[in-house]
Amino acid sequence: MTRMWILPVLLVSIGSTVATGLFLRGRPGEAAALLAAFVLLAGVNSPLVFPRSIGATEAQRRSAVDGRPVVYWRPGCAYCLRLRIRLGRRARRLHWVDIWRDPAGAAVVRAANDGDETVPTVVVAGRPHTNPDPAWVREQLSPSS
Repeated sequence: MTRMWILPVLLVSIGSTVATGLFLRGRPGEAAALLAAFVLLAGVNSPLVFPRSIGATEAQRRSAVDGRPVVYWRPGCAYCLRLRIRLGRRARRLHWVDIWRDPAGAAVVRAANDGDETVPTVVVAGRPHTNPDPAWVREQLSPSS
């Protein structure tokens, strides 16, 4: 669980340290702007911007029932973030599996990517697609889902 928070905590810590130095040198405006930028970066790289993750087994079961794709992701992944942002509100219609929280999800990703944990890996109808175009993923969502 703590592994996913390492990058966000590190970003806030670095931002706080540098902002404190700027503040002590009499530059509070720059300190505030810098700290805000680091907090924003931490938020974007945290698991908070992603829909709630479920386990791989549950995601596969739900996908078999409703036909929606399963997205295997991990915090701090720029490509996962790109996919999440480009999907917008539609992202909540997918089944998200955090491979750092679910060893079974990590195993699915390794099996699909020749042993590598390359994310995002999107599984549609049982077929894995590594780092697919967000527009293609949107097309996989039927209007009724």
